[in-house]
Amino acid sequence: MKRKRTLTLLALLSAMVMNAQSVAPSSNDHSQEVTQGTVRVKIQTTMGDIIVRLYDATPIHRDNFVKLAKEGYYDGTLFHRVIKNFMIQGGDPDSKNAPAGKMLGEGNPGYTLEAEFRPGLYHKRGALAAAREGDDTNPERRSSGSQFYIVWGRTFTPGQLEYLSEMLAYKHPETGGLSEQQRKIYATFGGTPHLDGTYTVFGEVEEGLNIVEKIQNVSTDPADRPLDDIVIKVTVIEPGK
Repeated sequence: MKRKRTLTLLALLSAMVMNAQSVAPSSNDHSQEVTQGTVRVKIQTTMGDIIVRLYDATPIHRDNFVKLAKEGYYDGTLFHRVIKNFMIQGGDPDSKNAPAGKMLGEGNPGYTLEAEFRPGLYHKRGALAAAREGDDTNPERRSSGSQFYIVWGRTFTPGQLEYLSEMLAYKHPETGGLSEQQRKIYATFGGTPHLDGTYTVFGEVEEGLNIVEKIQNVSTDPADRPLDDIVIKVTVIEPGK
């Protein structure tokens, strides 16, 4: 998800909805086999901690995230891009100790990941997904090797969902429009449906959605970087803890 070529239009589409809510889906909502996962990670931030469960259905992204976390790759990086009522983005190694005003969002570990689009994995509020370059330079929609974002988004009315479904079916006929399950999720809990099927979702927030809400509300500069740095550290939670 790069600064000028991917999410700008999507953010504008998201902005057409004015009734954002802060209700989090419980761990029992929308329970499907595809959302199961035994690996959990803690994203510690200077604003509080976020616990994320990684999906077993997306093993490439899960294993890569765990590998980088264990190496300390993310430690000291920032949530460098924050768009209110949309998402918070981190994982750029260039953001470590970055001076104020430095343009961020291009850093990576030197590789990309194969896309893992899975039916049933949606950009609902609290979803963890992989950033990537835009379709014009990345037609395979391969994910960044390290950059990720957590969805906040908005809730949508039936009419808005119908419009989005038609738009998605037209722009991405390979994925089609919104399913009834997607419509229910986005009408009730919120999210960013226009990203479904084009960016890999590989986990979801289990605890700390209130921290995500706080972060997406911070003041930012014209490049969407928070005015006060939000530093993160990522650790893998041992089973049973």
